[in-house]
Amino acid sequence: MNLDLATIRIKNLRLRTYIGINEDEIKNQQDVVINVTIKYDAKRATDSDQMADALNYKTITKAIIRLVEDNRFSLLEKLTADVLAIAADHPWVITAEAEVDKPHALRFSDSVSLAISCTKD
Repeated sequence: MNLDLATIRIKNLRLRTYIGINEDEIKNQQDVVINVTIKYDAKRATDSDQMADALNYKTITKAIIRLVEDNRFSLLEKLTADVLAIAADHPWVITAEAEVDKPHALRFSDSVSLAISCTKD
């Protein structure tokens, strides 16, 4: 039994980017809310209490911020997949999930979101 399976959750990361295919979406940045869940074997970190033995969620978050703020996306699927690729990049990651919300994308709705997950072999 592995008692060192850790879950990192980056919750409600609020950023602005160009997302969409309509003219106003192409011209104007919109808010997006990003949630990421990463599971990894934290045995090294729990044994050593050293940052070098843990996943650095600050580094992951900064990479997501750069991706979102420095690019344009037509589809929520592409943005979410690119965020997931960053979340799952480290070799210690076992599973990862990314969910991106696009607030006020639909009339009468708080938001529309898309989630994508992956499991490594």
